[in-house]
Amino acid sequence: MAGRKLASYTVTGLKRWSCLTRELPPVSQVKALHVYDFDNTLFMSPLPNPKLWTGPTTGFLQQQEGLINGGWWHDPHILEATGQGIEKEEPRAWDGWWNEQIVDLVDLSIKQNDALTVLLTGRGEDNFAQLIKRIVGSKKLAFDMICLKPQAGPNNQTFTSTMNYKQAILQDLLYTYKDADEIKIYEDRMKHTKAFRDHFESFNKALLNLSARDSRKPINAEVIQVTEVTTALDPIIETAEVQRMVNAHNTAILNGNRALLSPLKIKRTVFFTGYLISPIDTTRLLTLFKLPPGMPESEVKFLANNIMITPRPCPHSILEKVGGIGRKQTWQVTGIANYESRVWAARVTPVPANAPIHTDSSVPIVVLAVVKGARPHDANRIQNWQLIPSDKQYIFQTEVGEKVQLRIEPEVQGEDEYESLFQNNRNFKRRRDHQDGSDSYRPGRGGYHNDENRRPNGVNGGYRGGNQSRGRGGNNNPNSGNHNRNVRGGRGGHSHRGGNSNNRGRGGRAGAGYKSLDDVQNNSRYANHGSSYQPNYDDGPGQNFSNNNNDGYNASFPALGDGVGTYNNAAQGGVDGGLPYGK
Repeated sequence: MAGRKLASYTVTGLKRWSCLTRELPPVSQVKALHVYDFDNTLFMSPLPNPKLWTGPTTGFLQQQEGLINGGWWHDPHILEATGQGIEKEEPRAWDGWWNEQIVDLVDLSIKQNDALTVLLTGRGEDNFAQLIKRIVGSKKLAFDMICLKPQAGPNNQTFTSTMNYKQAILQDLLYTYKDADEIKIYEDRMKHTKAFRDHFESFNKALLNLSARDSRKPINAEVIQVTEVTTALDPIIETAEVQRMVNAHNTAILNGNRALLSPLKIKRTVFFTGYLISPIDTTRLLTLFKLPPGMPESEVKFLANNIMITPRPCPHSILEKVGGIGRKQTWQVTGIANYESRVWAARVTPVPANAPIHTDSSVPIVVLAVVKGARPHDANRIQNWQLIPSDKQYIFQTEVGEKVQLRIEPEVQGEDEYESLFQNNRNFKRRRDHQDGSDSYRPGRGGYHNDENRRPNGVNGGYRGGNQSRGRGGNNNPNSGNHNRNVRGGRGGHSHRGGNSNNRGRGGRAGAGYKSLDDVQNNSRYANHGSSYQPNYDDGPGQNFSNNNNDGYNASFPALGDGVGTYNNAAQGGVDGGLPYGK
């Protein structure tokens, strides 16, 4: 790009990239270019919640080609729903949802008389220009330019990727403001950080050619890697928004659009049913044992979150015996033991002793911890239990619930409620594949490598739930599901923050054609299906389990659209069952 002629670059032409109407400073005034990314650099945009969705569904939601509307990063309703929604957040300038260190840097850039300050994002101009201007305006950040990706550039350019689009704008910036001797770019995505650095290295090398000597001098380029802070919507709101996207997808197919795509349905995956233990009691129970000398904590997975009733969904007869979902049960610790110094467990007894209970093991136990790679189920092999002092015989209360995650799969005609609880339902009778509870199903094609895909499957479990306090502080939960990712290092990051959301009603009531996630639990057909699935004991969202660990799961899941109700029934003249919120 260094061989371009100067005559084609003007301030007027550059202004066509921006969605603002303000005049740009003259060329002679600008000596520095400061460019800021929006999502997870300046603003803490929510990501699909990895505790709410299975790993493949987290990736699928971020594919551009998975849903007709483009998915998570192309639907403005997701960004509008940040915090408690745009109506409440705009007056308070989305307080708590900014990377304040980057905000301070933007303020300094704006005050620097010889600097041009640019907000550059890969979000689509048509869907997001007005919304992002409102968000930025609420914070009173007076950028010189706010640039979003158009369908075509000012000279009818088309873009094969977000990076291709950003490089096109940078080219115009560098050649228009040819007297600028420095450019700083703030970016959270490691892939983009490297691409920018490579781009400027090539740019400066090209400028050393004799043919480029009259274009501009090489520029001092600095690309600052910003630490990403992972945030999430309130789970109720997030589920409602995804259901709305699925409804729109299915309606478009029903109307004859995208005939090659399949109608979709949100389904529940129940990993186990158990007596769920509160985080406070989990902390107490973990004090009952010590790791062997020399064993690092990083090699151990700490659990102590449930007493197993059954793997997978609970048969109706057993659920009725234990009192149903939400039933409280008190327990007392009577002993501890370990299996080959790889699995640690506590033996417990119900209080009162004659309480009607059911557990997956012959003796009620709490699996406290396992060495990575060990099987929690091996706790059932323990024969000799060590008595513990009376002051360690903790009494604690549990609540019957399920470890549940949601997934998106093609709708299957004739699939009953029990079958829908198993990923890849055609093989649901043999679902034992993944001990981590992940799906093997991946809707769509190749979306994890799509450039528009902001995050791969398995994003960091340290997220921001909508019902947390707005204080800045974080909770680094060792059981939060922190999978291997490209951790973003560099400047401008914070620990994850709380987001206050007492508004629990945005998911709305279930419309016609919808079924609650709780409905399947009361289905007598559970009693007709067995399962030999070996469960995963990891911490995760519990159905109807009120807890105080600020993880956003202190309410039951909202009503979901039944795939049959949203697509097949609509084809027969039925209602499409849209959620009241987000339509």
